[in-house]
Formats: sequence, structure tokens, C-alpha cells
Amino acid sequence: MSEFKIGAVLIAGPTASGKSALGIRLAQELDGVVINADSMQVYRDLRIITARPTPEEEAEAPHRLYGHVDAAVNFSVGRYVTDAIQVLRDIRGRKLPIFVGGTGLYFKALTEGLSDMPPVPDAVRDEVRRESEGLETPELHRLLSERDPETAGALRPSDRLRVQRALEIFAATGRPLVSFHGSRQPGPFAEVPVVKLFLSPERDELRRRIDSRFLAMMDRGALDEVRALGERSLDPMLPAMRAHGVPGLLAHLRGEISLDEAIIRGQGDTRRYAKRQFTWFRHQLPDWQWVEPERGFEAVMARINGSGCRSPSDRK
Repeated sequence: MSEFKIGAVLIAGPTASGKSALGIRLAQELDGVVINADSMQVYRDLRIITARPTPEEEAEAPHRLYGHVDAAVNFSVGRYVTDAIQVLRDIRGRKLPIFVGGTGLYFKALTEGLSDMPPVPDAVRDEVRRESEGLETPELHRLLSERDPETAGALRPSDRLRVQRALEIFAATGRPLVSFHGSRQPGPFAEVPVVKLFLSPERDELRRRIDSRFLAMMDRGALDEVRALGERSLDPMLPAMRAHGVPGLLAHLRGEISLDEAIIRGQGDTRRYAKRQFTWFRHQLPDWQWVEPERGFEAVMARINGSGCRSPSDRK
């Protein structure tokens, strides 16, 4: 793909914005490979509930890093970047990499690099999780405030995953998690020209898409998929166990709520996540170009051919 003089196309956007379909179309047009950049679609146990491309869609263009991780693995952004770099090595000079997903940290790591975080030994992680078991998230945040007030002040008290991570880092190193943020390893696209596009649907339409897609996932067998995951008795703090829709459906399977309540909970969690995605990308990656989903293909082609498309400030 050297004739395009770019290293990759990066397609981000909120959930249900049409990223996967655009990625496939671009891969067909540009002789590319669709590479996953969604932190839940890496898990092989969760094809339906995470809206991973179907086998039929995957057959339309080469796909990589979809469903390649077991749900028992606490997959990290660092491991994702390692896997992505390996894919880039595999296809170098032969295919155009087209990264597609909604996980902002993955895209930030690809373009700006990773904080040089130390590894957490399994024994330390297990000990922190045993200590955290049974504690509500605000209580866990108070615990972090006692040990690492600097990091606690930078985290939402409701963000259990990041609070847990901060406790693990502190237990492993004795240092605040934020103290590691200054040291950064460059990302694979740090010095490479790339097309960076954020698909921005109209908000009411996006909410309708999210709700209807969740119902479609239920029709395709999402409940059976989540039942199989629940039967593995995995740590509830694992990322796969917290994928949107999974906690509510597991609660239904335990007899705690009705199926209708579980569906409403899954839809609501997904809508709130989409709202956070808009906010995160606007503030954390402000140089990305924002377009309506129906203009995504022409926007990428225009960028490749040297013209531009609108930025977030143009859409206000």
C-alpha cells in the first residue's frame, strides 16, 4: 500500500456506529486487513454479546485480533499493543492495516504510546482481589484513598476496574499508579502518517441503534452465550465478565431479575458507554477527524488522496 503513503487507517467511534461494516468495505477497496481495536471483541467466548463480526462478515475481508483471547485472561492494553505489533510485522508491505474499534486506550497506545507500567505478579493480584471481594466499589475507592490518595483523586469512585488496577500497582511497587504516567514507550504509529477517523452518528439515532441491536443479539443467542460463560465460574472482576450486557444477563440466570430487566439494563449500560466514548475521544484524541457514519468511506478516501474532512470543532 505504499502508493497511499500512509501507515494505517484508524476507524473509531461509539458502539453501534457502523465501524465494522466500514472496515470491511475499506479492506476490500484498499487491499487491507481489518484489525480489532475493541477490548471486548478480543474474547473468543463473547462473539454475540460484544457484536463481534460474524463468520460471514469475517469471510468478506481478512480479520485479525478478533476472538483470540480466552475469557479467563485479564487482557491488558500492553498485551494488545504487543499483539498488534506482531500483526503489523506479519502484513508489512503486503496489506494496509485498518484498525477498527471503540476502545480509546487502544488507539491512544497505538499512536501516542504506553505508560511504562510495571508488571503485577499473579500472587499480588490474587491477594488484592481476595481483599477486595465483597467490597462495594465506593468502599474500594476509600481503601485506595488511604493507600494512594494521589491516584484515588484522579479516578471516579465508581470506576471499579481502574481502582482495582491502582490497588494492584501500589501493592506490587509501593508507588502510586500516577507516578508511572510520565515514562512512556512510543506507539507503533508514533512517527507514521495515518488516517484517523471517528464516526459520529446523530445521538438519538445511535440510541435507537443500540437498543435494537441488543434485541437482535438476544435473538441470535446472546443468553446462551452468557450462560456458557457463567458456567465457567470465572472471577467476576475479569473484563469479559463485565462486558456490556453480561452482568445483567448473569443476574437473570441466577434468578435475581427478569429477562426484560436484564435487557433494559444491558441497553442502558451500552448507551451510557457510548456517551463516554464521545467524551473520551473529544478530550483525549482531539486531532481525530469526526464524520457522520454514512460519510466514512468517502472521508477516508479523501484523506488518502490528500484532502480533509471535518474535525470535532467543525461539528459543534
